[in-house]
Amino acid sequence: MRKYIVADNQELTRIALESILRKDEENIVYRAFDRSGLVELLKEHQSAVVLLDYTLFDFTDEDQLLIVAERFSLSDWILISDELTSQFIRRVVYSSHQFSVVFKDAPVSELRQALQAVDRHTRYLSQRALETIITQQQEEGTTSILTTTEMEIVKAIAQGKTTKEIAADRFSSIHTVTTHRKNIFRKLGINTAHEAVKYALRAGLIDPSEFYI
Repeated sequence: MRKYIVADNQELTRIALESILRKDEENIVYRAFDRSGLVELLKEHQSAVVLLDYTLFDFTDEDQLLIVAERFSLSDWILISDELTSQFIRRVVYSSHQFSVVFKDAPVSELRQALQAVDRHTRYLSQRALETIITQQQEEGTTSILTTTEMEIVKAIAQGKTTKEIAADRFSSIHTVTTHRKNIFRKLGINTAHEAVKYALRAGLIDPSEFYI
Protein backbone atom coordinates (compact mmCIF):
# COMPACT_ATOMS: atom_id res chain seq x y z
CA MET A 1 0.00 0.00 0.00
CA ARG A 2 1.34 3.43 -0.95
CA LYS A 3 -0.07 6.80 0.07
CA TYR A 4 -0.17 9.75 -2.30
CA ILE A 5 -1.03 13.41 -1.82
CA VAL A 6 -2.17 15.21 -4.96
CA ALA A 7 -1.42 18.91 -4.53
CA ASP A 8 -2.55 20.31 -7.86
CA ASN A 9 -5.15 23.06 -8.10
CA GLN A 10 -5.71 22.56 -11.82
CA GLU A 11 -8.84 20.42 -11.75
CA LEU A 12 -8.34 18.48 -14.99
CA THR A 13 -4.80 17.55 -14.09
CA ARG A 14 -5.78 16.61 -10.55
CA ILE A 15 -8.54 14.30 -11.78
CA ALA A 16 -6.18 12.70 -14.30
CA LEU A 17 -3.50 12.13 -11.67
CA GLU A 18 -5.97 10.61 -9.24
CA SER A 19 -7.31 8.32 -11.97
CA ILE A 20 -3.83 7.03 -12.73
CA LEU A 21 -3.01 6.48 -9.06
CA ARG A 22 -6.27 4.73 -8.26
CA LYS A 23 -5.76 2.11 -10.96
CA ASP A 24 -3.84 0.29 -8.28
CA GLU A 25 -6.57 -0.42 -5.73
CA GLU A 26 -4.04 -0.60 -2.92
CA ASN A 27 -3.06 3.04 -3.35
CA ILE A 28 -4.60 5.63 -1.04
CA VAL A 29 -4.94 9.11 -2.52
CA TYR A 30 -5.42 12.35 -0.57
CA ARG A 31 -5.96 15.90 -1.80
CA ALA A 32 -4.27 19.09 -0.63
CA PHE A 33 -5.39 22.51 -1.83
CA ASP A 34 -2.90 24.73 -0.02
CA ARG A 35 0.38 24.55 1.86
CA SER A 36 -1.14 24.30 5.33
CA GLY A 37 -3.41 21.46 4.22
CA LEU A 38 -0.46 19.69 2.67
CA VAL A 39 1.55 20.00 5.88
CA GLU A 40 -1.32 18.59 7.93
CA LEU A 41 -1.59 15.57 5.63
CA LEU A 42 2.17 15.02 5.80
CA LYS A 43 1.99 15.04 9.59
CA GLU A 44 -0.32 12.03 9.36
CA HIS A 45 1.39 10.35 6.40
CA GLN A 46 5.06 11.23 6.60
CA SER A 47 6.21 8.75 3.96
CA ALA A 48 3.62 9.78 1.37
CA VAL A 49 4.45 10.70 -2.22
CA VAL A 50 3.48 14.30 -2.99
CA LEU A 51 2.49 15.18 -6.56
CA LEU A 52 2.78 18.96 -6.58
CA ASP A 53 2.16 21.68 -9.13
CA TYR A 54 4.46 24.22 -7.52
CA THR A 55 3.45 27.09 -9.80
CA LEU A 56 -0.23 26.86 -8.81
CA PHE A 57 0.33 26.32 -5.10
CA ASP A 58 0.84 28.88 -2.33
CA PHE A 59 4.52 28.32 -1.59
CA THR A 60 6.25 31.69 -1.32
CA ASP A 61 9.48 30.45 -2.88
CA GLU A 62 11.62 27.36 -3.26
CA ASP A 63 13.13 27.89 0.20
CA GLN A 64 9.72 27.35 1.78
CA LEU A 65 9.23 24.23 -0.32
CA LEU A 66 12.62 22.84 0.69
CA ILE A 67 11.91 23.52 4.36
CA VAL A 68 8.68 21.49 4.20
CA ALA A 69 10.44 18.65 2.36
CA GLU A 70 13.26 18.63 4.91
CA ARG A 71 10.75 18.58 7.76
CA PHE A 72 9.15 15.46 6.29
CA SER A 73 12.31 13.73 5.16
CA LEU A 74 10.59 10.38 4.57
CA SER A 75 8.35 11.86 1.87
CA ASP A 76 9.02 11.80 -1.87
CA TRP A 77 7.99 14.60 -4.21
CA ILE A 78 7.11 14.64 -7.90
CA LEU A 79 6.95 18.20 -9.21
CA ILE A 80 4.45 18.42 -12.07
CA SER A 81 4.03 21.82 -13.73
CA ASP A 82 3.62 23.48 -17.11
CA GLU A 83 6.73 25.60 -16.61
CA LEU A 84 9.61 25.53 -14.13
CA THR A 85 12.70 27.70 -14.48
CA SER A 86 16.11 26.09 -14.85
CA GLN A 87 17.25 27.90 -11.69
CA PHE A 88 14.35 26.44 -9.72
CA ILE A 89 14.89 22.91 -10.99
CA ARG A 90 18.58 22.99 -10.21
CA ARG A 91 18.02 24.45 -6.76
CA VAL A 92 15.53 21.83 -5.58
CA VAL A 93 17.21 18.89 -7.31
CA TYR A 94 20.66 19.74 -5.98
CA SER A 95 19.32 20.54 -2.51
CA SER A 96 17.39 17.34 -1.88
CA HIS A 97 17.22 13.80 -3.25
CA GLN A 98 13.47 13.81 -2.53
CA PHE A 99 12.48 15.68 -5.71
CA SER A 100 11.61 14.27 -9.12
CA VAL A 101 10.48 16.47 -12.01
CA VAL A 102 7.93 15.82 -14.78
CA PHE A 103 6.31 18.49 -16.96
CA LYS A 104 2.58 18.44 -17.71
CA ASP A 105 3.13 18.20 -21.44
CA ALA A 106 5.13 15.00 -21.01
CA PRO A 107 3.68 11.64 -22.12
CA VAL A 108 1.93 9.58 -19.47
CA SER A 109 4.78 7.08 -19.71
CA GLU A 110 7.12 9.60 -18.08
CA LEU A 111 4.76 10.04 -15.16
CA ARG A 112 4.56 6.27 -14.75
CA GLN A 113 8.35 6.06 -14.79
CA ALA A 114 8.50 8.76 -12.14
CA LEU A 115 6.02 6.89 -9.95
CA GLN A 116 8.01 3.69 -10.33
CA ALA A 117 11.22 5.53 -9.45
CA VAL A 118 9.87 7.12 -6.28
CA ASP A 119 8.40 3.78 -5.27
CA ARG A 120 12.04 2.64 -5.12
CA HIS A 121 12.97 5.92 -3.37
CA THR A 122 15.04 7.05 -6.34
CA ARG A 123 14.87 10.34 -8.21
CA TYR A 124 13.37 10.71 -11.69
CA LEU A 125 14.05 13.64 -14.02
CA SER A 126 12.11 13.81 -17.26
CA GLN A 127 13.89 14.40 -20.54
CA ARG A 128 12.80 18.04 -20.62
CA ALA A 129 14.00 18.61 -17.05
CA LEU A 130 17.40 17.13 -17.89
CA GLU A 131 17.68 19.26 -21.03
CA THR A 132 16.77 22.37 -19.03
CA ILE A 133 19.53 21.69 -16.51
CA ILE A 134 22.14 20.79 -19.13
CA THR A 135 21.36 23.87 -21.26
CA GLN A 136 21.90 26.21 -18.33
CA GLN A 137 25.15 24.47 -17.41
CA GLN A 138 26.38 24.92 -20.98
CA GLU A 139 25.38 28.58 -20.99
CA GLU A 140 27.13 29.21 -17.68
CA GLY A 141 30.17 27.45 -19.04
CA THR A 142 30.19 29.75 -22.06
CA THR A 143 30.60 32.81 -19.88
CA SER A 144 33.60 31.33 -18.11
CA ILE A 145 35.45 29.88 -21.11
CA LEU A 146 35.29 32.91 -23.43
CA THR A 147 37.83 35.64 -22.83
CA THR A 148 36.84 39.31 -22.68
CA THR A 149 38.21 39.83 -26.18
CA GLU A 150 36.28 36.83 -27.50
CA MET A 151 33.04 38.09 -25.95
CA GLU A 152 33.60 41.48 -27.57
CA ILE A 153 34.12 39.81 -30.93
CA VAL A 154 30.96 37.72 -30.53
CA LYS A 155 29.10 40.96 -29.83
CA ALA A 156 30.56 42.54 -32.97
CA ILE A 157 29.53 39.50 -35.00
CA ALA A 158 26.00 39.87 -33.64
CA GLN A 159 25.98 43.46 -34.82
CA GLY A 160 26.59 42.18 -38.35
CA LYS A 161 30.19 43.32 -38.67
CA THR A 162 32.59 41.55 -41.00
CA THR A 163 36.00 40.23 -39.96
CA LYS A 164 37.61 43.18 -41.75
CA GLU A 165 35.40 45.71 -39.88
CA ILE A 166 36.05 44.03 -36.53
CA ALA A 167 39.80 44.12 -37.18
CA ALA A 168 39.63 47.82 -38.05
CA ASP A 169 37.60 48.67 -34.94
CA ARG A 170 40.08 46.80 -32.73
CA PHE A 171 43.20 48.05 -34.53
CA SER A 172 44.09 44.41 -35.13
CA SER A 173 44.99 42.39 -38.17
CA ILE A 174 42.41 40.33 -40.03
CA HIS A 175 44.52 37.27 -39.19
CA THR A 176 44.22 38.00 -35.43
CA VAL A 177 40.44 38.37 -35.58
CA THR A 178 40.15 35.21 -37.69
CA THR A 179 42.15 33.34 -35.06
CA HIS A 180 39.83 34.63 -32.33
CA ARG A 181 36.81 33.48 -34.35
CA LYS A 182 38.28 30.01 -34.73
CA ASN A 183 38.95 29.82 -30.99
CA ILE A 184 35.38 30.92 -30.23
CA PHE A 185 33.94 28.28 -32.54
CA ARG A 186 36.20 25.60 -31.04
CA LYS A 187 35.31 26.50 -27.45
CA LEU A 188 31.57 26.56 -28.17
CA GLY A 189 31.65 23.44 -30.34
CA ILE A 190 29.96 25.24 -33.25
CA ASN A 191 30.66 25.86 -36.94
CA THR A 192 29.02 29.14 -37.98
CA ALA A 193 28.83 32.76 -36.83
CA HIS A 194 25.06 32.46 -36.57
CA GLU A 195 25.41 29.59 -34.08
CA ALA A 196 27.90 31.66 -32.08
CA VAL A 197 25.43 34.53 -31.81
CA LYS A 198 22.56 32.24 -30.79
CA TYR A 199 24.75 30.67 -28.11
CA ALA A 200 25.90 34.05 -26.83
CA LEU A 201 22.30 35.31 -26.70
CA ARG A 202 21.22 32.35 -24.56
CA ALA A 203 24.20 32.88 -22.28
CA GLY A 204 23.38 36.57 -21.84
CA LEU A 205 26.69 37.70 -23.33
CA ILE A 206 24.94 40.11 -25.68
CA ASP A 207 21.71 42.05 -25.62
CA PRO A 208 18.95 40.76 -27.94
CA SER A 209 18.45 44.29 -29.29
CA GLU A 210 21.96 44.10 -30.77
CA PHE A 211 21.26 40.90 -32.69
CA TYR A 212 20.96 41.71 -36.37
CA ILE A 213 21.82 38.47 -38.15
